[in-house]
Amino acid sequence: MGRRDSYNTSRSATSSTRMQEGLDGTTRKFYHEEQGPETAILVGLITPYQNERKTREYLDELEFLATTAGATTVKRFTQRMNGPSSVTYLGIGKLKEIREYIQAEEDAEREIDMVIFDDELSAKQLWNIEAELKVKVLDRTSLILDIFAMRAQTANAKTQVELAQYRYMLPRLQRLWTHLERQGGGSGGGGGKGSVGLRGPGETQLEMDRRIILNRMSLLKQRLAEIDRQKTTQRSNRGRMIRVALVGYTNVGKSTLLNLLAKSEVFAENKLFATLDTTVRKVIIDNLPFLLSDTVGFIRKLPTDLVDSFKSTLDEVREADLLLHVVDISHPDFEDQIKVVEKTLADLGCAEKPLMIIFNKVDAYTWVKKDEDDLTEATRENVSLGELMRTWMARLDGDCLFISARERINIDTLKETLYDKVRELHVQKYPYNDFLFTHYEEEQD
Repeated sequence: MGRRDSYNTSRSATSSTRMQEGLDGTTRKFYHEEQGPETAILVGLITPYQNERKTREYLDELEFLATTAGATTVKRFTQRMNGPSSVTYLGIGKLKEIREYIQAEEDAEREIDMVIFDDELSAKQLWNIEAELKVKVLDRTSLILDIFAMRAQTANAKTQVELAQYRYMLPRLQRLWTHLERQGGGSGGGGGKGSVGLRGPGETQLEMDRRIILNRMSLLKQRLAEIDRQKTTQRSNRGRMIRVALVGYTNVGKSTLLNLLAKSEVFAENKLFATLDTTVRKVIIDNLPFLLSDTVGFIRKLPTDLVDSFKSTLDEVREADLLLHVVDISHPDFEDQIKVVEKTLADLGCAEKPLMIIFNKVDAYTWVKKDEDDLTEATRENVSLGELMRTWMARLDGDCLFISARERINIDTLKETLYDKVRELHVQKYPYNDFLFTHYEEEQD
């Protein structure tokens, strides 16, 4: 058996094993027990719709995703094209260049474990790329799914992630059984020599797997429907209180802000998708109680399957009376992140909800002052925090605040603003409800 056939057979077995692992809910990690973290190459395209700067930012985020999953990035490759090739994503020459680099690293006893592409790949693209590179190939979607599977803790989150994994896997089943298809050509139908007795095992196994996955997906959808009913019942039993939801890009500090306002201990970490399950806490500011929920973070190129699978989780956003859009102002690309969140909210049908932008991490904001004799146009990094605050406050008519949840900067102002907005919403929604708590001083009188 040649090297390519040997690789394809082991690759198919590995993919099949991965599929079976999803059935019992266990999670794969990018880590060798003896050798340490797996190594990865990142690949992206520079196109007329995505310039070099944007591609570099996307690859920075992809590297953060890989680090969150437990992999170490060792090299990046980019190529200028009008758009991805429908067959190999990249040009053949660039694929050969990546293969030569992998081979050189292997010759130097530095193994490359995987190549990660910054876009979702079709089954055809995956097969052709793996056949050329002869290493494990992942796309952005499969990497995000791996992280979600790793982060899922509750039965609800695990069910939602598993359904998304099967939705992603179903159209890509063909590539798992190509080694069997080559063995089962079949004479009389274009088959080759030596195919007698080996007709169709790949297709038979493929159809078996497809049926198993479809049955499993049906079961998972029933479970999620039941979870959705339970969640709806829970929300209806929360009483007459205004619901406020924290939304935003992943890793902007939503969980930290929830912990601060609700005095709780929700898990928060400087990694992507630290929060998957919606957490709801009762918050009391002065004498006004309301419900505050922390939701899963959004991200560029968020897989549609994940949005569909996390319907019951995102219903907290749909049913909220007020959205607090948390933004990491220290991120160099925060304006694009705002657009991603706004688009996702529009897709969820929440674009018209009352919303306030909370610019977080002002303590981490940095800028470079231009020299007086520098006549070039000022860039984003030349804008001071004060200028940025004035610009956004004017643009949003004051519906924004600048804080640091970690350093507790401007938190009192945030609480005062929240009090006013929640009280106004409560009076509109429940005009006859005596919702205010009694002050201790009032009881003394």
